[in-house]
Amino acid sequence: MRKHLQLLLFMLPVGPLSLCAQNFTDGLMMPKGDLCTGFLYNQDQWKNYWEGTLKRENHNIGTITTQNVMWLGNYGVSDKVNIIAMLPYVKTKASEGVLSGMEGIQDLIIGAKYNFLKKKMGSGELNSFVLGSYSVPLTDYTPDFLPLSIGLAAQQLSGRITLNYKMEKGWYANATSAYTWRSNVTLDRASYYTDGQIHNTNEVWMPNVIDFSFSAGYLKNSLNVFASYSQQSVLGGGDIRRQDMPFVSNRMNFSKVDVTVMYYLPKPKGLAVRALIGQTIAGRNVGQSTYFMGGLLYTIHFAKTSN
Repeated sequence: MRKHLQLLLFMLPVGPLSLCAQNFTDGLMMPKGDLCTGFLYNQDQWKNYWEGTLKRENHNIGTITTQNVMWLGNYGVSDKVNIIAMLPYVKTKASEGVLSGMEGIQDLIIGAKYNFLKKKMGSGELNSFVLGSYSVPLTDYTPDFLPLSIGLAAQQLSGRITLNYKMEKGWYANATSAYTWRSNVTLDRASYYTDGQIHNTNEVWMPNVIDFSFSAGYLKNSLNVFASYSQQSVLGGGDIRRQDMPFVSNRMNFSKVDVTVMYYLPKPKGLAVRALIGQTIAGRNVGQSTYFMGGLLYTIHFAKTSN
């Protein structure tokens, strides 16, 4: 049921001075004139889910699988300002029943990240970041077919703050939190029922969202390994009705844990491989999903090339 893409796209250094950071939530920056780009494949699968707070299984749909291939790019406008863009192609399917899956281009996501504070503290360094991001659907997909819709079809505007503390030996900790404003969504029907009420309109009010995550790991030379814990809380919305399908404005809360490994290959220089595995450990109106991600990222040094 959790169809909106989770932005868990992490980074690793190419060398001692250049870091491939492509995440809205991490504590790294691309240097001026460097571009990190590539493709990541993600698969999310669940059979059990939370209908409100009741955990259950629905044999009419079996196992829900969501696959996506995402292009991403992160460019260093300066050493303190990065521009990040992401675009996923999403496909869904159910293992049982008569419901057909959906597929298509989802939402373009673009954001700007600013490193506004860098300060030496003890044996390490504290970095603070602010980020603004905006996402908009690029195709006319329907959000009214959950859990097989490819997205929520809402425009979203987010403000985020991130704190990162890295020690000289390579150990680090990262904490980040964001508030996301979501636009209303239009359905292809004249009325709908949710949260105990009939609404005689095709426009759905979408509650805003707060998220938080904490990660800790080790980053040295060509290796970055870290574990993270994340929470999302939707500020309103109803629960899934008993024996009913999810609805686009449901309160989709979750907690999850995952582990990421990223490594830069010796050759060709600038090419990195990345892998992630995770699990949703608690939720409300979402699937208890197991997910994994893998892909290739490449860093281009435009500033050095032009020189």
